[in-house]
Amino acid sequence: MTILEERRATTAEALAFFDGLDSVDLDFMTGRWKGSEIATGHPLDGWLEASGWFGKEFVDPETVHPLLFRGATGEILKVAPTPQAMGWARRLTFLRDPVWRPLLRLGTSLMHSEASQARLRMVEMRDRVSATMIYDHLPILDAFRRIDGRTVLGLMDEKGQPRPYVFLLERC
Repeated sequence: MTILEERRATTAEALAFFDGLDSVDLDFMTGRWKGSEIATGHPLDGWLEASGWFGKEFVDPETVHPLLFRGATGEILKVAPTPQAMGWARRLTFLRDPVWRPLLRLGTSLMHSEASQARLRMVEMRDRVSATMIYDHLPILDAFRRIDGRTVLGLMDEKGQPRPYVFLLERC
């Protein structure tokens, strides 16, 4: 089984896989992407999927919606990421339990915003320059590498965190 089939790996395995992938440019990232997690034991593992995470949308290099979530009726909502929400995700781990999903979805709907929350730039990470999303209000970079013409592996690099959060994006 591979990382992509299992959606699980050690951080070292995920980084080695990422390092072996090709870079992507800004144009390649344009569009809407469906996201899924690669479990590595990161403190945020399970959070995005438990809260109804859909993926990301890259309109152009200056207009990026880093967090798309499914609303209560299945609609796609653009959500503004906040430092407070990141803190809650780390402290309130019990909310990952499926019983809390309606509450999490209500919370994400309250953070709805049509405003762009990030931008896209070419940045060097792990010895290679590739398209990287830079959050407007969080000390976070998401670097992307190409798996194939429809799929990228992402590494969320957060200031102060010793290891990245790993995820997959598949073009919609």
